[in-house]
Amino acid sequence: MPKTQAAPFTYFISDLHLSEERTDITECFFQFLREDAPKAEALYILGDLFEVWIGDDNVTQFSTQIAGALNKLSQQIPIYFIHGNRDFALGKRFAQSAGMNLLPEQKVIELYNEQVVILHGDEMCTRDIEYMKFRKKARGWWWPRLMKAIPLYYRKKIAEKGREVSKNNQKHLSADIMDVTQSEVEATLLKHSAYTMIHGHTHRPNIHYFTVNGHTAKRIVLGDWYEQGSVLKVSENEKELMNIRFE
Repeated sequence: MPKTQAAPFTYFISDLHLSEERTDITECFFQFLREDAPKAEALYILGDLFEVWIGDDNVTQFSTQIAGALNKLSQQIPIYFIHGNRDFALGKRFAQSAGMNLLPEQKVIELYNEQVVILHGDEMCTRDIEYMKFRKKARGWWWPRLMKAIPLYYRKKIAEKGREVSKNNQKHLSADIMDVTQSEVEATLLKHSAYTMIHGHTHRPNIHYFTVNGHTAKRIVLGDWYEQGSVLKVSENEKELMNIRFE
């Protein structure tokens, strides 16, 4: 008997926080790009691909390796990228070298006959007041221009200091404050006339069901890659959150 052809599917990932220090994460990512991702119709990266990104002019052996691995995959399937809170400065130069298509911070896609809103998700964490203030500044018109004008070595110091401040602030915040606000989730879905959402940022992989305007809605949260790889596989009939063990 002829083999049954596998149903087409799409992969979603986020919050890898790639860095030179975490070679286990990087190797797991490379393995995923080589062995799993080519089987999909497309790969969507929903932010925080890197632990920190201070500009496309910070070209290193590490960033070049990542770009090369992604570019190789892009010859087989399309790759789409939405900025996260750690890599919002990632620009067209790196995206082009990696073969990635840059998307706006919120995008509606048709995914197997379903309208789906995809985003990183940090803009929905409105109870974290201090972070929302920083986000407004960092995503404005003047902050990115100022950062680009600052010498690379000084940008590195600013990024290191920012990471320390962020870690210290998170120690004093409750888990609920750092999670998304449900009313923002519902407002985002209504704005885009959709009832399914996929996002990252909170590092709480799960599929949440709720009701919006009398319709059943889904919010699918991607996992981080700190302890294992985390992937969402979506086909016409299934949405599956999967883990990849570190070697």
